[in-house]
Amino acid sequence: MDKRVIIIGGGLGGLSASLYLAAHGFKVDVFEQNEKLGGKMNEYKWDKFRFDTGPTLITMPFIIDDLFSKLNLHRPDYLELELIDPICRYFWNDGTSIDMSSEINKSIEQLSRISEEDASSLKPYLKYAHRIYDISADLFLLNPIHEINTLMRWKTFYKLFHAYKIDPFRTVHNANKSFFAHPKTIQIFDRYATYNGSNPFEAPATLNIIPYVEYELGGYYIKGGMYRLVHVLGKLLKDMDINVHTSTKVDKIIHDNDRVMGVVVNGEKLKADYIICNSDVVSSFNTLIDGFEERTKKLNKLEPSISGLVFLWAVSKQYKKLAHHNIIFASNYEEEFRTIFKDKMAPEDPTIYISISSKADPAHATRQGENWFILINTPYLTEYQDWDVIRNHIRARIVSKLARTGIDDIEKHIMHEQVYSPLDFYNKYGSNRGSIYGISSNSRSSAFKRPPNRSRDLKGLYFAGGSTHPGGGVPLAILSGKICSDLIVERNT
Repeated sequence: MDKRVIIIGGGLGGLSASLYLAAHGFKVDVFEQNEKLGGKMNEYKWDKFRFDTGPTLITMPFIIDDLFSKLNLHRPDYLELELIDPICRYFWNDGTSIDMSSEINKSIEQLSRISEEDASSLKPYLKYAHRIYDISADLFLLNPIHEINTLMRWKTFYKLFHAYKIDPFRTVHNANKSFFAHPKTIQIFDRYATYNGSNPFEAPATLNIIPYVEYELGGYYIKGGMYRLVHVLGKLLKDMDINVHTSTKVDKIIHDNDRVMGVVVNGEKLKADYIICNSDVVSSFNTLIDGFEERTKKLNKLEPSISGLVFLWAVSKQYKKLAHHNIIFASNYEEEFRTIFKDKMAPEDPTIYISISSKADPAHATRQGENWFILINTPYLTEYQDWDVIRNHIRARIVSKLARTGIDDIEKHIMHEQVYSPLDFYNKYGSNRGSIYGISSNSRSSAFKRPPNRSRDLKGLYFAGGSTHPGGGVPLAILSGKICSDLIVERNT
């Protein structure tokens, strides 16, 4: 195969696409503007502490396994996945705390401490979420839904006929409160809408596929750190003679007569038969692709997902009160999302997510310490925000909420702090207005509004990554790369 593919961006979507294409004999060049591959899935080190800076959980591991299998490799020979139990420890302001597990009987026992009625509703709820998965996974996740070949399959017609069963007309919150009575239980399952950066009070209940994926298929951690995935994939790129250019920014995508011709890098024109853009679709049309003003306007009108403030704390003490994954909930969840999406302001009482990988990998911190990854949901960038002020305010709120949770000495144990704001996501990764998950899913038609993997404007141009189909998160980003690869291979067979 003498066809050349240029991939812009070394995130998971780009890495996945490059490996799948190389396995089919394509010549592949990957251009990454940062020093290291991985995009938002990266790592940070300070002294004896190591942090993942992006995803902290793996779901749908069979998607990673498929990539290795395509390369005639056995994933366990390269990556060790560890099932996390509990999946998450939840805290509320009144002192209540429970653990939720993929061992369903454990979760039922824990939920019974909140509500016996809700505990008895967990299995029916997961059965309902399983139904959504069965109908929607093949249609909306595993295949390119925007392609006519996908839509014309009999299997697709059957699933579209049963699309009402994926619960697209209720919101995540309304569906959850039809199963559960206690506000705390509802809040646990509402939070899964944030996995793709959406508002559970507006996003369609179809997103209740996510609890099924996590509870029934399991949530995993990669031994050695989540960045091990990028490290291993990067090594495979070298083994397969894929050209990787780090610290190299693509300036423009060249096109003529509605077809891509190549890219401009450092003033030099490089030809390509196909281009896969692993950068944010909206940002790509704003900066890389000239001549499509109407398309650019339409994309800029789409609502971005939430962004976030990330605090990395090197802590000199171990806290048994905390698990590997922890959530300290806001007292008024609906108000938190209203503030983020409507007011475009950081919440006064934020929900706090804390991941501590040293619980599973003690080598990631000192013997007496822990490595805290803290994520706070925030709005995407607007011109009225002062992120220095917001950062300081949110930090104070984190310390205050931790004290109410019983951790009142954290300040004196923070040895080092690194902070990432929406400005960093925008500047470092080109995320649309600093959003983390691309386009929000705060509408019934969101699955069809998400930009397709194959460009409708330029022949030979494809999009991979969390801003395009099928969405954000580790497995879906990898899937986006596979879909792009499949579409290109299909056109060459």
